Parts: sequence; structure tokens; C-alpha cells
Amino acid sequence: MTHNTTIQDYGYFRVAACVPQVTVANVEDNVSRIIDMATRAGEQGAQLAVFPELAITGYTCGDLFHNSTLLSRAAQGIEQLKELTRKLGTVIVVGAPLRHGAAVANCAVVLGGGEILGIVPKTYLPNYKEFYEKRWFASASDLAAMELPWGKELIFNIGNARVAIEVCEDLWVPVTPGAVAALNGANVIVNLSASNELIGKHNTLKRLIAQCSKSYMAAYVYASAGCGESTTDLVFGGNAIIAEGGSIVCEGKRFAREAVMEITDIDIEALDNERRVSTSFSDNAARYKRNYCHITAGSAVTAPAGSLMHKVKKLPFVPTSKDDLDSRCREIVSIQASGLMKRLECTRISQLVVGISGGLDSTLALLVAVEAFDTLGLDRRGITGITMPGFGTTGRTHSNALTLMDSLGVSSREISIVPAVEQHFKDIGQDPDTHDVTYENSQARERTQILMDYANKINALVLGTGDLSELALGWATYNGDHMSMYNVNCSIPKTLVRHLVSWFAAKAQEHGDNATSTTLLDVLDTPISPELTPADEHGEIKQKTEDLVGPYELHDFFLYNMIRHNFGPAKIFLLARKAFEGQYDNATILKWLTTFMRRFFNQQFKRSCVPDGPKVGSVSLSPRGDWRMPSDASSAMWLNECEALKEQAQD
Repeated sequence: MTHNTTIQDYGYFRVAACVPQVTVANVEDNVSRIIDMATRAGEQGAQLAVFPELAITGYTCGDLFHNSTLLSRAAQGIEQLKELTRKLGTVIVVGAPLRHGAAVANCAVVLGGGEILGIVPKTYLPNYKEFYEKRWFASASDLAAMELPWGKELIFNIGNARVAIEVCEDLWVPVTPGAVAALNGANVIVNLSASNELIGKHNTLKRLIAQCSKSYMAAYVYASAGCGESTTDLVFGGNAIIAEGGSIVCEGKRFAREAVMEITDIDIEALDNERRVSTSFSDNAARYKRNYCHITAGSAVTAPAGSLMHKVKKLPFVPTSKDDLDSRCREIVSIQASGLMKRLECTRISQLVVGISGGLDSTLALLVAVEAFDTLGLDRRGITGITMPGFGTTGRTHSNALTLMDSLGVSSREISIVPAVEQHFKDIGQDPDTHDVTYENSQARERTQILMDYANKINALVLGTGDLSELALGWATYNGDHMSMYNVNCSIPKTLVRHLVSWFAAKAQEHGDNATSTTLLDVLDTPISPELTPADEHGEIKQKTEDLVGPYELHDFFLYNMIRHNFGPAKIFLLARKAFEGQYDNATILKWLTTFMRRFFNQQFKRSCVPDGPKVGSVSLSPRGDWRMPSDASSAMWLNECEALKEQAQD
């Protein structure tokens, strides 16, 4: 990678949804405004600029669409815009009424490089309630092909994007032209619209656009008529909406009294990767094969990678809105508890054993266990929490473990591992003053042995506590905390564990359980640590996990983008630099990205034999479900790519 990379090098495609002011039936004014907006879009690096339906004339011309003066001037306006693209470099899609023999078609005209690249007539003409389009226009289905690329089965190849076009009503039919185009390779669907405003219609429109982008596994760019259209009977709000993969990524102001333009970078690589993974998409595509004409529409516009406009979430596993987060936490806990309840029912066991350390993961597992027992109507005393202090256990975590078990009303036991581990050190000849991996793992395995054997003693299941982030990094002792009989946390990343525990704390506070709430808040405030080496001289945690393997917010970011989107190190590094700008410098991000790649590959053997546990989110590393990788796969290409990024890390 060099310093001169562009957004296109990373799989992005910059688009603009443009809603100009219009003057009904004044082509000169409208073309002038379109030229102004297209020029501004091009100056901002847009490879594609999309304008509304019939933007050249205005949508509300009515019977003037039969008038030869309007139609002739509209054709001349197209010629003006064609000349603009000769020097602009941006591909323009604009709506215009065009003659087709004795008929008139409501068209989307694609212009680029000084040429008319293609014309897509509207297929579905609404002719009900406030719409009378069949009075003026003929459907694409009824029009013969012309010498110029003309018709509804056109796909325009612009850089790494494959663009197909819908016009307004095409979006609202059961089987949309965009759906068929997507199944034939289009990964960007644009819609030139003139949709009037009605109570509740806007939210329906947004849901529809988002759902189309989700089911098409594509981007959806929507530009609709706005300011200047006739308000004789209808009002047009002027929607500029861009969606990608099921989410609205940007939306312009409605009812604006001036032109509105939304511009963003679409992640074409992510969309194509999603399609490649989905066998259902390819199966569906095989049933909708059509003879689409692919037209190369090269854009001369590029933008430097540093100008990336794509929104990047720093915490991709965590919803940003409070309401969404509350709903997500509630749903996650329901999934975890339901999985555990089924395991208890099918084994006919009503006892659980959980190792309680006073840390985040074991706290969450215990809270979920309580949720499951309460739902099943089982006595919480059937949950036995065992705290097992060792050489590194601090008073803070020990106290929190005991207080939490007491406030939740579960059975509690304390079993020190020190004598057993000291004897084990003698047996294997380990110097207790050598705090190496043997020193640490002996403690972890002793704790697991206690849990397993005590579970046997009382006919119970051992509930696992390790989370998804630890699984990705292999940050677990093989056959130690790595092992259990069921693990409710196995697909919960560490950044989300924190929010779930916080959610439980708020829930406890609402119910007047101050003891539980206070303890949970202190657990959240405690540094993450396995506590396997002695505390410092003040009795505080000395061994901090994030000092050793790196910040979990970085590792969760790397994990999400590698597994969910199948990105390589170079792109992940680009996104991390944007997401964590001002928080971590480039060298720090690259250091931990390299650590992540090395550990992710080297620790696969631990993931190949993990216990059962429920999938919760879109990222899972279960060897029986989502992630199948040989334990001896080479990490060389990924680490070499990290090495090649060192020059960029110096910026």
C-alpha cells in the first residue's frame, strides 16, 4: 500500500443523491441547477450523481408532457448535460420525458464521458388515486428497443460498482426491477422518484428502502422531487436517501427550500463479500437470469483514501441509540437464557455450577443463569457460585464475587486453589517464584477441575463464562477456563459484555436491589484481569489483560470487520484509523492489529473444540456453525500485509 491510495482502492464507491430546486416546465432553469449540483458533487469526488424523476422539466407538468415545445427543450437539456460530463468526469443519472416514436417515456438518462450511455424508461406507471401517469407516458414493457442502449435491462459498470436503475413506482411493486437487476449482478440500485408526502408515508418509504438494500445485498440511492414542484394538489418533500446492506446511511432534510445533496461512500467490497457468502442469494439469482446489457461507464473521478466518507462505527457490536441498546440487551439475554433453559431441560438437570471471579464475564454468566432459573421457576439456590482465590486474587474482586452471590440469592462456596496448586508445583517441579505460563495455567486448570468435580458431586452442569473476544484471541487456558458444559457468553464480545452488565445494573436499580446494582457497577469499574500473578504492593490488580494483548475495543473492531465483512488488514487499518482518530495513534493501532492477526490464526486449535453455546449476533466462531478454519492455516499473508502498512503507520 502507498500513500497515494484512493477510496476506490479499498472497495468504495462515492455517490451523491441530489434534489435540486425546480421550476415547473422551465427546462433552462432546471438544467442550470442540475449542472451546478452535478459540478459540486464531482468536486467532492462523487463518481455518480443521481437526480429525481423528470428533474429536467419538473414532475408536475401534467398535460404539458404532450407538448412538443417541452419535449424538444427537454431533449436539448440532455445534450447540455451530456457536454458537461465530457469535462466533469462524474456519471449523471437524471429524469426526463423523451419521445419514443409516437409515445413519450418517463426516462432515467445515464450520461458520462460526453455520451448518453443508456436510457431506462419507467416500467410501472401508477394510475390510481392521485397518479395519472398512463395519461402521458408509455411503460418500458411496451416500448421497442432503440439503437442507443435503451430498456429496463441495463447495468452500468462504473469502477467497482454495477449500477441499475428504477424509477419511483418501480420500488413499490412486489417484484421490483431492482431486485431482478441485483440478482443479475447490480450492486447499486438508484431510484429517480417523485413521491408525494402523506402522513406516515416517509417512514414506510425508509423501511422499504432499507429492506430492499438488505435483501438485494446492495446499496440503494434514492432521489425524489422536492422544492419547486407544483403544490396544486400534492406536496413533494424532496427525499435524498442512501442505504447500504439494510441500513439508512444518510438522509437529507425534507421540505427544504433549497437544493439538498447527500454524498457518501458505499462499501462495494462489503456488499460483494456478503453475496459471496450467501448461497441463498446465488440460488435465487439462478432463477432470475436475464439478458442484461452491461455498459462500461468509466468515471474519471477519484478521491484519496484519507477523505473516506463512509460512516465507521467504533463499537460495531454495540447499538448507538439508548433505546436500541436497551432492546438489544433484552433480546441477547433472552437468547442466552433460552439456550441455557433448553440445555437444563434436555439433560433433566436443575443444578448449575459457575466459577465467580468478580470479573465481567463470570458476572454476566451468573446473571443469565439467574434469569434462566427464574423463568423456569427453579430455586436460585440450585445455582452454586464458587469463588476460588489464588495467588493473584485481590480483595476487590473477591469481595465483589461474594457480595454478588449473596445479593442474588444463589448458593455460594469458597475454595482456595493455593494448597492444591502449590502441591502441583512440587509434583511437576515448578518454581513458584517463576511467574511463567505454567504458573498461570496451573491455576486456571485447577479452578476448572474444581468446578467439574463439584458439578459431578451435586449432579450439575458447569456453566462457561468465556466471551467471543477471548475466543478470537485464544485468551483462555486450554482445558482450563476454555472448557465447560455449556457457555452462554461464547458469542458475546467484550465490548458488549460491559453493556449487558450495565443493563443488569440499571434493571436491579429499578427494582430497588441496590446491593446488586452497586456491586455490578464496581465490577464494571474493575480492570479486566485473569488475576493469575500476584497483586502489586498495594494489593491492587497488577496483571491487566489489555496491557498484555491490547484494548478490547480495538480487537472487537478488528474481529467484526474481519469476520463479518471478510476484510483484510489494510482495509481494517484504514477503518480503524478513522474510527479511533484522536484516541490511538497509527502505530498503536497497527501494533495491536498485527497481534490480533497472529493470535487469531495461531489460536484456532482452541476454537476447534469449544463447548456448545448459543449464537447471539452476526459474528460467531463456533466450529459447528459459522467458522470453519484449519488449525494449521498459515497467517503469513495477513502478517505480511500488516508489515507493509508500517510506512502508513508513521503518518
